[in-house]
Amino acid sequence: MKIQHIFFDLDNTLWDHRKNAYLTIKDLFEKQEITLHYNIDFEAFHSVYHEINESLWEKIRDGIIGKEYLRKHRFYDTFKHFGVDDEELSQYFEEHFLDKILNHNELVEGAEYILEYLKSKDYTLHVISNGFQEVTERKCILSGIDKYFKTITSADSVGVRKPNPKIFEYSLRLAEAGKEESILIGDDWIADVVGSQNYGIDVIFFDVYKENKQEEGLKSITHLLQIKEYL
Repeated sequence: MKIQHIFFDLDNTLWDHRKNAYLTIKDLFEKQEITLHYNIDFEAFHSVYHEINESLWEKIRDGIIGKEYLRKHRFYDTFKHFGVDDEELSQYFEEHFLDKILNHNELVEGAEYILEYLKSKDYTLHVISNGFQEVTERKCILSGIDKYFKTITSADSVGVRKPNPKIFEYSLRLAEAGKEESILIGDDWIADVVGSQNYGIDVIFFDVYKENKQEEGLKSITHLLQIKEYL
């Protein structure tokens, strides 16, 4: 059966979370004069934060920790790496990060063009995100891409995260879409590729970091405009 429904991952597939997070943390870092008070270089701080945050998100995805653990530890563990054991400072960063990141709404290169293209081809578009419910829809609205989507599913709506099949089942049911007429596009190998395959829908791997993961028959792109080769 011909593909009718296209499900997009949101963060780092359409909405450039890495760039927006970088800009937000830089703003907070400068406002709190962290370099002056603690002699910490921002680029070094951000590099450590990125590693810690990615590791914690992997643990959330795998069901090892919950979002409250992540929110308590990602900045606290980063500051502690630099010898700063300050829960109040860490919580300031956490609370303001989630609020201020929505001031930055950079999209991944080609995102709006490809959404417009797919819409013009009469595909029905949706979002399946592992992000927090309270920010997923606002990211879509504030970046101006919400108009392209019929449904937006965040993991908090279901209580599980990709690759758990329950989130795919929930989203397809919400979209009134069948497996054989659906495809997902995402940048996370485990959450998006393995999750889609295990659930039984087609997938396009957005290999944004050019990991060159090889699998026979796998659709793979390194730029969003390459989606046109498949759809």
